[in-house]
Amino acid sequence: MVDVSEKKATYRKAVAQSVVKINDKILQAFQKDEIQTKKGPVIQTAIIAGTMAAKNTGQLIPLCHPLPLESCEFEINVEPSQKEIIILCTTAINAKTGVEMEALTGASIAALTVYDMCKALSHNIVISETKLMEKTGGKNDFKRTSETR
Repeated sequence: MVDVSEKKATYRKAVAQSVVKINDKILQAFQKDEIQTKKGPVIQTAIIAGTMAAKNTGQLIPLCHPLPLESCEFEINVEPSQKEIIILCTTAINAKTGVEMEALTGASIAALTVYDMCKALSHNIVISETKLMEKTGGKNDFKRTSETR
């Protein structure tokens, strides 16, 4: 691991996004921003799975610092015109190292959970991208703009 013992703890926040492309069959199953499947509610389960993953990032990714997250929030929106589910994971902490990997892990696992829970409806699902949208704290701040998309 990178030695962060000399760094000062600062407030750090990261936002990551995963996009899940779905088809009409899955889109039609949505009722009031949720899909109920035999496995249960898709969006709520994705939030729980993503939160669990973000909290365990240090165990999943070698050499990643284990961090006691102070905040992990999800915003999941269905975009019917694009046939997409947009997953945003926001993580925050006061620490010596950033929380980008926690946000990226949370968004990724939430997307995989959507796939797993919807595959009985259709296997025509694509997790098209996972990316860091913004981070604050530490040496450099970052915010994805139209130039960095």
